[in-house]
Amino acid sequence: MEDQNTRQADAPSNNGAEQGLGRTVISDSAVAKVAGIAARSVPGVYSLGSVPSRALGAIRDAVGSSDHATGVRAEVGETQVAVDINLVAHYGYPLHDVANQVRAAVYRAVEELVGLEVIEVNIEINDVYVAPPAKAAGAKAGLSEREPHQ
Repeated sequence: MEDQNTRQADAPSNNGAEQGLGRTVISDSAVAKVAGIAARSVPGVYSLGSVPSRALGAIRDAVGSSDHATGVRAEVGETQVAVDINLVAHYGYPLHDVANQVRAAVYRAVEELVGLEVIEVNIEINDVYVAPPAKAAGAKAGLSEREPHQ
C-alpha cells in the first residue's frame, strides 16, 4: 500500500537497467531533505522554517538530532516534484538574490540527486536575521580592567 506522502517514480531509462525489474519509490520527506540541504548551502540563508519550527529545531539540535527538512515541503508526483521553502535570510543580502540562488540550488540538487523534474520552487522569506553587536574581547572572557588575567 502506498502512503499519501510517497509517490512512485520510474527509474530513468538511461541508467542501463532493464525495464520491469522493479520500482523505485521516493517519499516527499526524502525530496524535502535534499532540498533543505541545498537551500541551507546558499550564502545569505540564516535558517529554514517558521518561528515555531525553528524553536523545535533548536531543541532537536540540543539533543544531537537534526531535521534537514524543516521549513521545506515537497510534493512528489510520478516524474515531477514541487517544493515550498520557508526561510530566514541574513541581513545585508539582497532578498531576491538569495531566493533566486536557493531556487537554483534546489532545482540542481533535486534533479541531479533524486532524478525527478522540478516544476516549481516557491520561496517565502518570513524574517531577516540581524546579528547582535560584537562584544569586546575582554567582555567575552569576563575580565574587567582591574582584574588582569593570570
